[in-house]
Amino acid sequence: MLSVERLDVVIDSKPILENVSLEVGDGEVVAVLGPSGSGKSTLLRAIAGLVEPATGEIRWDGRNIASVPTHKRRFGLMFQGYALFPHMTVAGNVGFGLKMAGKDSIAREVEEALSAVGLERFGPRQIESLSGGEQQRVALARTLAPKPDLVMLDEPLGALDRNLRRTLVADTRKVLEERDVTAIVVTHDRDEAVALSDRLAVMREGTIVQTGRLDEILAAPVDDWVAGFLS
Repeated sequence: MLSVERLDVVIDSKPILENVSLEVGDGEVVAVLGPSGSGKSTLLRAIAGLVEPATGEIRWDGRNIASVPTHKRRFGLMFQGYALFPHMTVAGNVGFGLKMAGKDSIAREVEEALSAVGLERFGPRQIESLSGGEQQRVALARTLAPKPDLVMLDEPLGALDRNLRRTLVADTRKVLEERDVTAIVVTHDRDEAVALSDRLAVMREGTIVQTGRLDEILAAPVDDWVAGFLS
């Protein structure tokens, strides 16, 4: 289980996150939902160890991981825009994390990850030959291949057109469920957040203001802004 407790992040003397607390249970998918600039991506980067908190704690299964280096946290982060390596094949991209971790069965695990996202036999393909939706699937396969304890997806469908996003929302949710993944999904789209997650965490101006299922929050919003944002 992930537990973020009273987290503050300051970048260039500017507060980005203030008093953020969030729990994600084993096998649960939580969507962090909020407008642009609310601190969603910074929260993921802090959990991943890419941004150092000013105060607060990040715990995994009760253990404070503040001193654990990024590459030893066993967390997978899929960046907005996918950040695929254009000079590598699909298999090279998916296997990159496995290679860095010194895995022995890279080819088999790459094929398993590609199969999970519906891209069997895509291994030899070049990244530039893929459609936007196929690139999204490759990025998801690369994130899942090392079997991370926690998966974090930063606007996983934000670069795609709405029609394609509708298709990939269902496919992405299916992959997360089949692999029993513990995950955080960052998005600004309410419908996407609801379709991908078990629970929402609504974020505004650097803090999480309310958590719960959509129906629970709409039945008792903490304020008019939350009611308006989710309606």
